[in-house]
Amino acid sequence: MDITLHTPLEDFPGIGPARAKKLAGLGLGTAGDLLRYFPRSYEDRRALASIQSALPDQPVCIQAMVAQPPQLSRVRRGLELLKVRVADHGGVMDITFFNQSYLKDALRTGEEYVFFGKVEVFGRMRRMTNPVVEPVGKNAVTGCIMPVYPLTAGISNNRVMGLVRKAVEACAGQVAEGLPERVLREYRLARSEFSYRSVHFPENFELLEAARHRLMFEELFYLSAGLALLKGRRTDAVGPACRCEGLDGFLARLPFAPTGAQRRVMEECRADMTSGRPMNRLVQGDVGSGKTAVAAAAIWMAVGSGLQAALMAPTEILARQHHRSLSVLLEPAGIRVGLLTGGMTPTQKKKLKQQLSDGELPLVIGTHALLSKGVDFARLGLVVADEQHRFGVTQRAALTAKGVRPHVLVMSATPIPRTLALIMYGDLDVSVIDELPPGRTPVDTFVVGEDKRQRMYGFVRKLVNEGRQAYIVCPAVEEDPERWSEGVPDLKAVTSYAKDLQERVFPELRVGFVHGRLKPREKEAVMAEFAAGALDVLVSTTVIEVGVDVPNAALMIVENAERFGLSQLHQLRGRVGRGAHKSYCVLVSASRGESAQARLKALAGTTDGFKIAEEDLKLRGPGDFFGDRQHGLPQLHIADLAGDTRLLKQAQDAARAMLTDDPTLEKPEHRAVRERIQTLFAKQADIFN
Repeated sequence: MDITLHTPLEDFPGIGPARAKKLAGLGLGTAGDLLRYFPRSYEDRRALASIQSALPDQPVCIQAMVAQPPQLSRVRRGLELLKVRVADHGGVMDITFFNQSYLKDALRTGEEYVFFGKVEVFGRMRRMTNPVVEPVGKNAVTGCIMPVYPLTAGISNNRVMGLVRKAVEACAGQVAEGLPERVLREYRLARSEFSYRSVHFPENFELLEAARHRLMFEELFYLSAGLALLKGRRTDAVGPACRCEGLDGFLARLPFAPTGAQRRVMEECRADMTSGRPMNRLVQGDVGSGKTAVAAAAIWMAVGSGLQAALMAPTEILARQHHRSLSVLLEPAGIRVGLLTGGMTPTQKKKLKQQLSDGELPLVIGTHALLSKGVDFARLGLVVADEQHRFGVTQRAALTAKGVRPHVLVMSATPIPRTLALIMYGDLDVSVIDELPPGRTPVDTFVVGEDKRQRMYGFVRKLVNEGRQAYIVCPAVEEDPERWSEGVPDLKAVTSYAKDLQERVFPELRVGFVHGRLKPREKEAVMAEFAAGALDVLVSTTVIEVGVDVPNAALMIVENAERFGLSQLHQLRGRVGRGAHKSYCVLVSASRGESAQARLKALAGTTDGFKIAEEDLKLRGPGDFFGDRQHGLPQLHIADLAGDTRLLKQAQDAARAMLTDDPTLEKPEHRAVRERIQTLFAKQADIFN
């Protein structure tokens, strides 16, 4: 069959509708998708050893002859064992295969095969279990560097590899060379066809590295060029110019001395807002670093220049908290602060909307309700979005559309490694508040197993008796009996766990619970009870990750902690340590996996959110960083943002040089680049308009 980049996978031999559906779940629909489906790792299957010289527990290839006819036995229903004795010139080895009865006829006595696996040594006897096997000389799955692909249930690595091999053989030469010749020469990059062949089926690791380097550079180059074009669109735009000689008038009103980092970021905002161009700035700061004061400074500048401001928060609880804290800061300066949430009465909403459209109300704080039809501003000049990753690009754009190119300030308490911020928020300038205000008490963090549970419950009682409160976070809302049969570990569920704690563990304490399925008013009521001290223990899902300040809460317990990302755990830990009391975070995990334990210990070892974010990025990759990737920018397939920042800089420099020479990519040699960027930024279709 003739295969092109657009050939659907259903046309490949052995791919029916059911299998095609599973492959579609991996993002694979065409031969071109297979070409760009890069391996997640590689196994070196080139090392060949004899039975006697093979080191124990090290993956190795052994060439040996089947010495006796394979013996098949059925241990019980669903479990078959095939035992084979093999020999080479210096030794004998027994091999066991589980549920691979077809090998009984495939492995012929007296013929030689290559077996790849780990050798176990028992005295003088050597064994292998479930090795990869193929006839000598075939070299399809042994004697090579083996690509290992991301998989899904019902799709094996061999299946994906076979499909990719067909696609590479037919299509690697069909991919047009997209990078300009000057860039290929200047950065000494491999050619496209070579790179696609070698990234999947490399002859050696040197050629693999050259292929990966080129493909990573290419991806970052197109991304950098696209983001530069996005950024260029707003750099040319005219924004509402603010009149502000300095911030002394605002700083004098603060009830505390701002940190050096807060002052620096406030000045960056002032420079943006007085430049005549729209500000588009991301302010990152750890929990408690003082981002609200920076937002207040920007609001003070906007309102002082005759403009209106809007702050959008992801939850009603957080909106109310911002309303309280900003009212204290700004109302003495004559700035009225309004609140718009879904829970208000129609009459209250109507009155507030009228004040906004008349220009009487200078500042409004609200939830998604701010995006609704009928919320109009007389002169919206500043939009502040809190916890940006919970909104996404489209919602931010919907609010800014209510003004004429207003200034935009985006705040995030999720520390993002700078390399990832450059990609994810490439259309924003990035500021970092990397200094905590004095008086924040560090939170001691402990990783414990199930064996310490009773001791942990005793610690809860001790702290409550001292007048403190505790959070207990669970990964699930309700128990799911179906998952028990799938072998999924017993996950703590909010509803049943809270009931058990109240009835059996802490009958003398006041236990409440909250989760995302409750109605907003019910959530609000429980959180208000906890904040008022009417509850001792609050059992919750991660809905409290962004929530109301409770300075009296001194203990955060996270059940099944291995189920959460490090940055999310760091966010949860930030809910305590907000008052004068010594605070603690306990991460409970029954997982014995080395990587899970290493991740949790990494968190326990530092309170620096940016170090934790870097670690999270290394361990989980950028795709998992925010889960549903609401930022709206393109997904990266191969570029390693946690690793090579030098490569990112090179790609950005190359893209910048190209755009300086040809700002709209009209030259013939840049036509392919333009097409690739438009494909990459399909969701940002107006990038060139």
